[in-house]
Amino acid sequence: MPKKIIFMGTPLFAVPILKSLYQNGFPISVVFTQPPQKSHRGQRINKSPIQGISETLNIDFRTPQSLKNNNEEYEFIKDLNADLCITVAFGQIIPKEFLSLTKKGFINIHASILPKWRGAAPIQRSIMNLDTETGISIMKMNEELDSGPICNTYKIKLDQNLNAQEVSEQLSLLAADKILDNVDDILDGKSNFVDQDHSKSTYAKKILKGEGQIDWNNDALKIIGIINGLYPFPGAFFNFNGERYKILKAETGNKIGKIGEVVSDNLEIACGNNKSIKILEIQREGKKVQKIGEFMLGSQIKKGSVITNV
Repeated sequence: MPKKIIFMGTPLFAVPILKSLYQNGFPISVVFTQPPQKSHRGQRINKSPIQGISETLNIDFRTPQSLKNNNEEYEFIKDLNADLCITVAFGQIIPKEFLSLTKKGFINIHASILPKWRGAAPIQRSIMNLDTETGISIMKMNEELDSGPICNTYKIKLDQNLNAQEVSEQLSLLAADKILDNVDDILDGKSNFVDQDHSKSTYAKKILKGEGQIDWNNDALKIIGIINGLYPFPGAFFNFNGERYKILKAETGNKIGKIGEVVSDNLEIACGNNKSIKILEIQREGKKVQKIGEFMLGSQIKKGSVITNV
């Protein structure tokens, strides 16, 4: 009898993984994803990327508002009698009573080297923390958040040139490849799941918009970590003369000045540790993204200006 696999996921990060499973012949019986969301102005309904690819591949999908106290979805999964559920950034808490509804349980692909960075924003937090590596962990789900035993971890190097969008793309493609090496072993009961060292766990809390405001007292590398970690959303920013400016790309420099002082004609800003930040791409509030040369042609931010932390 052919195996039955359930897939649960929502954002773009999960799309290559679902496609990889499907294209390599793994039988996806049904997909669960978050329901469509109204746009900010309510004019448009936005389907999740996973719903979009499920429609393209003609895979049955379901979009419950929540699985909590949801007897309809509980009975649906129970009746399906599936062998395995694979979850990737589903975006909902999966109640513990669901976890025993498939023969081999629920597997989660998490975008960190567990037990480090459990939680909602592991990629952003690893970059903001100036970690030198990150990766994906393939784990068996239990009732605690991202704390189940792990069968495999795969790593990539991080450096100050990579932003969260680029790292997310790398990890998604890595997961799409490596899940193929794991599914058969999990289904055949050959995988070795090892408990995490819970004493070493850290938590990647949800990103708040206000975290993007740059404190120029910080050293240059920390500021670069915030710029890269919060790209493209919510973005790192500073305020000048009542306007907000989002920094999309920057690098460290060696010019010295007062904290927050513009120390060159190309918007290099002095920060802590006697270093500076060279801004390479910037976006004035309500305007398009600009390379720094184009931006400075009409900018009111000149050499000698001081950008405060408020």
